Parts: sequence; structure tokens; C-alpha cells
Amino acid sequence: FMKFSRNSKIIHLGEKRYRCDECGKEFSQSSLLQTHQKVHTIGKPFRCEECGKGFSRRSELSNHRRLHSGEKLYKCKGCGKAFINACHLQDHQRVHTGEKPFKCDICGKSFRRRSALNIHQRVHTGEKPYKCDVCGKVFSQSGHLKSHQRVHTGEKPYTCKICGKQFSSSSYVKIHHRVHAGDKFHPVS
Repeated sequence: FMKFSRNSKIIHLGEKRYRCDECGKEFSQSSLLQTHQKVHTIGKPFRCEECGKGFSRRSELSNHRRLHSGEKLYKCKGCGKAFINACHLQDHQRVHTGEKPFKCDICGKSFRRRSALNIHQRVHTGEKPYKCDVCGKVFSQSGHLKSHQRVHTGEKPYTCKICGKQFSSSSYVKIHHRVHAGDKFHPVS
């Protein structure tokens, strides 16, 4: 085993240091990642000029461009909230109907969106596909990784609207709001 090259050791030890930004899948070698990334680009001739993401249909690219422009054509008749595409509106409308069509086969918990079910199922599988490049800590959700990374960057993007104090997470702002709860002149919502 001592005669193996560094790349051979990585494969042997099962270390996966290269992650696909598109889907989160990890690879032991950069060449394997590059080969994999073709899955996301082959058959996707329609490219976003803003970010380079590829799409197989022109209509998908049009929907994607709304992410950059902020244009929201699909409006909920129940509450007026607007969305960039019909699928997001349909998902949202389940808030009003209470419909939760996606059910976990293991525990029976139901969800409004398939993506929420997929994330939930990681509770049962123990899968944690998102890894911090700085310290190696792993997470089951990309949002949890992004929040964690602020420990390393010191970024504090959330601000208390009452006193201006900044926080690394929106939940910390909510906890902080308790400080102002007794203040009659600054109601906290």
C-alpha cells in the first residue's frame, strides 16, 4: 500500500474532495468531476448569459432568466404572492389548501414539496452530502452548510430592524428580538 500514488490513496481511502456545484455529488479526483459535469451540460444548448447555466429547452432558460431579473409572472389569487414560474406557484398554493402529497415511506410524515421530502429522508439515511471546505464538517442541507460557513467568514447578513445589530443567521435575529419585546415603542413582528 505504501507504493500507491497520492491519487491511488485517495481512491483507496474513499476520500471525496471534489464536489459538483450543480448537484452536490462528490468525487475523489478532479478528472472524475469534470467527466461527471458533462451530464449537466450535454444536451443543454440554451445557456444563461448571466451565470452560464445550461438548459435543454428555451422555455426553461426563459424561466431561469427570471431568477436574475426578479420578474414574477405567476400570482397567487389567495394572498397575492408572486412567483417566477407556475410550478413554484402550485407548490405555494398547497399552503392554502393544506395539501401534502409527498409522504415518507419510513415514518409517514407528509410534505408539500418533493424536495422537502428528499431532504427529510436524509434523517433516516444519515446522508450528509454538503461538506465544509474549511473544516470538513458535513451537513444534510445546503442551507445549513451556508449558515455554518459564516463561522469562518464572519459574515453577518441579518440585521435587527430596531437597533441595527447584525447576526449570522435569521434565527439569531428572532432570538435577539426578545430583547426588544418589552419596548412599547418598537413592536417586534
